[in-house]
Amino acid sequence: MRVLQVSAEIFPLLKTGGLADIAGALPHALIAVGQDVRVLLPGFPAIVAGVEDLVPLHDLRAPWGDRTRLLVGRVATAGAPDVTAYVIDAPHLYDRPGNPYEDTHRQPYGDNHRRFALLGWAAAQLAQGLDPTWQPAVVHAHDWHAALAPAYLAFAQRPPGPRVGSVFTVHNLAYQGLFAPWDFADLGLPGPAFQMNGLEYFGQLNFMKGGLVFADRLTTVSPTYAREIQTPEQGQGLDGLLRQRSDVLTGILNAVDDQVWNPGTDALLPQGFSLPEGKRMAGKAACKAALRQQLGLAAWPDVPLFVVVSRLTEQKGLHLVLDGLDALLAQGGQLALLGGGEAWLEEAFRQRAAATPESVSVTIGYNENLAHQLFGAGDVTLVPSLFEPCGLTQMYGLKYGSLPLVRSVGGLADTVVDCTLENMASGEATGFVFGHFDDTDYARAVRRAFALYKRPADWRRVRATAMRRPADWATAAAQYVAVYRQAAPNVAV
Repeated sequence: MRVLQVSAEIFPLLKTGGLADIAGALPHALIAVGQDVRVLLPGFPAIVAGVEDLVPLHDLRAPWGDRTRLLVGRVATAGAPDVTAYVIDAPHLYDRPGNPYEDTHRQPYGDNHRRFALLGWAAAQLAQGLDPTWQPAVVHAHDWHAALAPAYLAFAQRPPGPRVGSVFTVHNLAYQGLFAPWDFADLGLPGPAFQMNGLEYFGQLNFMKGGLVFADRLTTVSPTYAREIQTPEQGQGLDGLLRQRSDVLTGILNAVDDQVWNPGTDALLPQGFSLPEGKRMAGKAACKAALRQQLGLAAWPDVPLFVVVSRLTEQKGLHLVLDGLDALLAQGGQLALLGGGEAWLEEAFRQRAAATPESVSVTIGYNENLAHQLFGAGDVTLVPSLFEPCGLTQMYGLKYGSLPLVRSVGGLADTVVDCTLENMASGEATGFVFGHFDDTDYARAVRRAFALYKRPADWRRVRATAMRRPADWATAAAQYVAVYRQAAPNVAV
């Protein structure tokens, strides 16, 4: 089946979070099971520079009149087949300072509605035969940036042949792409699209809602999150709509790209390691020693290293980590953090690192190399989120033997098994899980981590179980293919 994946970022070319990892890995997983997959991307400078052999395909005029071009090239990934990529060439929209979504002052660009409407609109043009050599049977749009693709398809004049199906994946319902109602005039959609059963949301324009309303099939990135977003507590104001469409909603758990995240072959680690325990795991201790030296942390013996690789937001529970830091240090732990986000959290963590540099390291921003090194060195990966659609951080922690400490929500609940006595006895335990989003429950989980660390034989058994947990893309790819068949039932696979 011909599938067009539409996303705002893709690893290894451009990454601000987990969306890029999924957008980069899923095409390869689908190709491996016989699907014909291409990707559509906005022409951010890193993408234009990274897509090889780019050539013009077609001149375009956006719905609001701007002239742009569609280019075509290939994304080359070591150890995997190339993926054909369409790139929207619009420097006036995409070649800007800051990150893909915000300026240097962390304010959303005032024309973001145009910048990302163009992504969905271009997807619909390809679905209608813009490329005479290749037309998708299914358009798969990821998150709010691509969410208008199903809307444009729903209102497009259908070309001859089977109807093109659409799938929309929610990676995080909290980020919906909300804009002023007058911005709708730029989109080139008919008036009926802006109504209660369309893009209108309490008087605003809501891109995410467009995907949820108009896509043939909906997915999100874990089974638990698929259930949670149908509740008022986690539905972000869209739970009623999601309950109405529950018959087309599927939770498909994310996976880990073994070509990128594998401690046995990871070139970004000072020394690789793998199971079974013994000499093959000696590399983990070497990683910990090297990272401590690199970050200026004290090389104290028998001290667990807790790591955080995260956006610094209250959603991620980082205030729990901050409030619990004194207790963590008092119990003999160290913390190494990599991330960026809310200014008050950045500054608070910086101050803690400055006060106790032998115990706390804080790196603001994102660094792919350091992220790998943190998982390689860490004993415990902290992911105490308020909500978490899937989470990849805890899955990287599992693979690298950095036991996740998580809250029992979303994909965290689907991937981490608490170190209770019964779970350890049955050989299922893989980390530390707490329920209530408060300092007390979080602190208990931290104490359990210290208690297990003081029992080295038990720690090694749990770590081995965690590292063996399957997280391959083959299962997820098969589930996506089933969803594509439902979205385009009249197309041969």
